[in-house]
Amino acid sequence: MSGSTQNITGSSSTIDSNGHINFAFKVDDVPDQMQGKNGTGAIKSPRAYQVTDDDDEEPPAREQWSNQSEFLLSCIAMAVGVGNVWRFPFVALDNGGGAFLIPYIFVLIFIGKPLYYMEFCMGQFASFGSVKVWEISPAFRGIGYGQAISTWTVSTFYVSLMALCVYYFCGSFSSTLPWAVCGDWASEYCFDANTTIHIVSNDTTFVTSAEEYFKNEVLKIDPLGFDNGIGTPDWRLLLCLLFSWLVLFVVQAKGVQSSGKAAYFTALFPYVVLLIMLIRGVTLPGATKGILYFITPRWEKLLEPKVWYSAVDQAFFSLSVGFGIIIMLASYNPFRQNVYRDATIISFMDTFTCLFAGITIFSILGHLAEILGVEIDDVVRGGGTPLAFVSYPDALARFQYVPQVFSALFFLMLFTLGVGSAVAYNGVIVTIICDEFPKAKKWQVTLVICIIGFLVGVLYTTPQGQHILTLVNHYGGGVSIIFLMILELVAVMWVYGIRNFILDIEFMLNRKTGIYWKICWGIFNPIFLFLVFVYYQFTAKPLTYGTYVFDSVTTWSGMSMAIIAVLLVPIYFVVEFLKLGKKGMGFLQTLKDVFKPSPKWAPRERDLRREYREFLSSRRR
Repeated sequence: MSGSTQNITGSSSTIDSNGHINFAFKVDDVPDQMQGKNGTGAIKSPRAYQVTDDDDEEPPAREQWSNQSEFLLSCIAMAVGVGNVWRFPFVALDNGGGAFLIPYIFVLIFIGKPLYYMEFCMGQFASFGSVKVWEISPAFRGIGYGQAISTWTVSTFYVSLMALCVYYFCGSFSSTLPWAVCGDWASEYCFDANTTIHIVSNDTTFVTSAEEYFKNEVLKIDPLGFDNGIGTPDWRLLLCLLFSWLVLFVVQAKGVQSSGKAAYFTALFPYVVLLIMLIRGVTLPGATKGILYFITPRWEKLLEPKVWYSAVDQAFFSLSVGFGIIIMLASYNPFRQNVYRDATIISFMDTFTCLFAGITIFSILGHLAEILGVEIDDVVRGGGTPLAFVSYPDALARFQYVPQVFSALFFLMLFTLGVGSAVAYNGVIVTIICDEFPKAKKWQVTLVICIIGFLVGVLYTTPQGQHILTLVNHYGGGVSIIFLMILELVAVMWVYGIRNFILDIEFMLNRKTGIYWKICWGIFNPIFLFLVFVYYQFTAKPLTYGTYVFDSVTTWSGMSMAIIAVLLVPIYFVVEFLKLGKKGMGFLQTLKDVFKPSPKWAPRERDLRREYREFLSSRRR
């Protein structure tokens, strides 16, 4: 860098004259060319690294949402995904029933919403995706790449579930639902939807036709796990997987211009189906029993740390904070978009949908328990795929009138939810590449990503596909995301400085940031998430799928995904340090500068950058 540099004195953690926290640098320790053009040394910004007149070249135009509604609906389609429909009700049941709503709403208010709003502001302010946005502090660019690893693995997970939905949707058009009867794939212990078996103990060997259809006919699961290898892909599932990736490509081919239009359907159609299911469900015998089972609180559960960890895990899974998705979606906004309002709306819709879906699902499962003459515990076989492809299809098959219609609607709804989520997850990777290579055509990048995703997804169509999916789901988007989120908070709120970030928000939204946000971002969020992370490390249990326990070799192969995602943080710190070191500065100066925001951390438009400099200068006087 040209020009002289002031001497660095004092500790690495400083507070400047305006009270801005700068852990890696002092505000006044800036190169001469970062000061005013008149050479008077008047700093035009409270930040450590300045936007200068030399940076007034207009960058390439960035595509934007056609309107605010498309952005909001895309966020809702992403947040209100399969996690709310088939995961939340059973997480709640496992952790105190109705009492779980207390820690979940607490986490949503004091962790989920603040993190959601923070990532909205980051993406919209700089108009960059989840990697380029780390111009805010290049030393932490590896966080963006680590999140991308996790995001892409979860994306392949979602599309594989979409493939199963396509399979069941096609089966719904049979004159008799194929899982309603015991076919040639069934064992001697199978009983179909027209048979009532009164289960008198948990040791019974009888199995519903829906469960055996899913395991034996659809997945062809090998009970020996990986001992016999992964097996051969099923051609029917392969076709369903190919169709799912084709749909994803068509929706994403033109970026937010096409995905925004699709959001009108992916965000709204699931509510129509849930309402139809709820109206039908509450009219069935046993519905009240099922709903009460879902909402009845077990207060003693609130004293268990596991419940609070589950609340954080569900909030991350549902809102998708920490994956880079929110940053990506907001990066296509106009600079002045009211994301404060949007974050509030989406947080509310997320909670509402969790309750709506839970009541709908358990009204029908209560009916299933009623006609079988058993407790709901005996028909509830866990969340996730057992709910979507065993318990619920079994209940639908027992409907007296047109079960095919309700089945087709249900799986079309799940497929739609999957599209809404997968588009967002896949969009993170596409945006990262297009940010790095602006001349690349978005449809070509999307096509390549979809082809690679399909090839990886072939593994999920093998007899061991569900075992592989379990590894991907657990390690690809689990505790590593919480760890990366902690680092993200440290980087933005402690290194860049919470006061600096709040000034950026004030300029962008013309809105003062209240004490609630400051306490959540600067103190409560990082500390609480750190405690959750430590709790997980000390209480983690061996991973299982049904009765199959993953061996140490398989477990470590899954853990490698999380380890790689985390290791990218120090790796890219070294990369950024070496890039900056080529400018000939000393070791200590380079070490400090790599934590400073680059000139690209500023509004994208030239006129806004000038206004931004004037705004910061006025705050400095």
